[in-house]
Amino acid sequence: MCSLIQKYNVSGPRYTSYPTTPYWDIDTFSDKKWEASVQLSLSESNSTERISLYIHLPYCKSLCTFCGCHKRITKRHELEEPYIATVLKRWSLYVTLFSEKPVIKELHLGGGTPTFFSPENLKNLINGIFKKATKAENHEFSFEGHPNNTTKEHLQVLYDVGFRRVSYGVQNYNKKVHKAIHRIQPFENLKRVADWAREIGYTYTEQDIIFGLPHQTMNHVIETKTLLQDRLAFYSYAHVPWMKGNGQRSYKDADLPAADLKRQQYETGKALLGQPGYEEIGMDHFALKTDELFIFTQERRLHRNFMGYTASKTQLMIGLGASSISDSWYGFAQNVEGLEEYRHLVENNVIPVVKRYMLSPEDEVIRKHILNLMCSMDTSWINEQMIFSDVPIVLQRLDKMRQDGLIEINTQQLKVTQKRRPFVRNVYMAFDVRLYEKVPNTRLFSITV
Repeated sequence: MCSLIQKYNVSGPRYTSYPTTPYWDIDTFSDKKWEASVQLSLSESNSTERISLYIHLPYCKSLCTFCGCHKRITKRHELEEPYIATVLKRWSLYVTLFSEKPVIKELHLGGGTPTFFSPENLKNLINGIFKKATKAENHEFSFEGHPNNTTKEHLQVLYDVGFRRVSYGVQNYNKKVHKAIHRIQPFENLKRVADWAREIGYTYTEQDIIFGLPHQTMNHVIETKTLLQDRLAFYSYAHVPWMKGNGQRSYKDADLPAADLKRQQYETGKALLGQPGYEEIGMDHFALKTDELFIFTQERRLHRNFMGYTASKTQLMIGLGASSISDSWYGFAQNVEGLEEYRHLVENNVIPVVKRYMLSPEDEVIRKHILNLMCSMDTSWINEQMIFSDVPIVLQRLDKMRQDGLIEINTQQLKVTQKRRPFVRNVYMAFDVRLYEKVPNTRLFSITV
């Protein structure tokens, strides 16, 4: 395993999109093309799974130095209402594109820290959204809760407006690691909010745990406490200190676990998760066998979008709020990061997009291959519609991985081997023709392993 880690532990994308954002070409994009793609996507969506909506709530009271998300550190709660008003105005502008009232299947509040916002303001936000939309049957609404500031009132208010899933960012419980990442996270706080969620009636509760954090040892992983919840994300820390807006410069590369130790942390954590009955689904995610995500994995119906793994497969996902990304399937549009700029553009009825891309027909095919690998760890080009011009070159790259036992492959299909799942990002990269067409001259991505 160590020799494979040394060979495949390279810089690579996390593939929240394809093409990945550094390779988006703004010349292919126009506001009219984007709006037309949104309308087309909605018209093609089936009647039961129409729209996913992601709302970015960027405020945090303090900086967690491991975090690479777009956020604003503040204690000024008077900023909440103006921000919500801007988000609702942007939603109103989107709704004008639709010929009928939109039906929302999925809604997710991310951040930042959504529970920075008061329960009353969160309620006003959701009610404002549904003044111009309706809830799909069997909708799935979720939010990210910080165990330290999520109140029972937060949970009750969001439950009352349709939320049934809450995800708590845990990361780690060791005090030395806490100090390094500037996030003091007592286990008692998680247990309290998890118990409240169950008491109120939430269907799904989950927690996020990270391995590879600064000063994190194997014992820290072994000692990590988990509550038996429906879902759990166990993923690798992404070290990108060159990216602006994060606090990762506060520790050095030498403070991080070496690559071989990091993989051991993953393998150990995965084995421990198997004891209470968690099964790995997709990449970095685990669920109990009673969870619909596990069931959908078995039925090959699992889907993934910018919000993560989902049992719904909406074609159109709209992102509201600064830095959020929308996906029409035919194109991507990321909003400006600056809160003041976002508010100014929306107030002047200008689409607040800074990064954008319209997919080519070949992009769509490659994206399907990567999604197949993400959701079922296999893909095929037996169907003529799944063939693209660079298939012979991709097969050459994949053959090296076949020789190393990462995949099982023939001339028309491949499968990632169970023991080599930790290297699945490298398999995605073999399909990424953009990555090979234009090698970046600066560091863009975290390490794959």
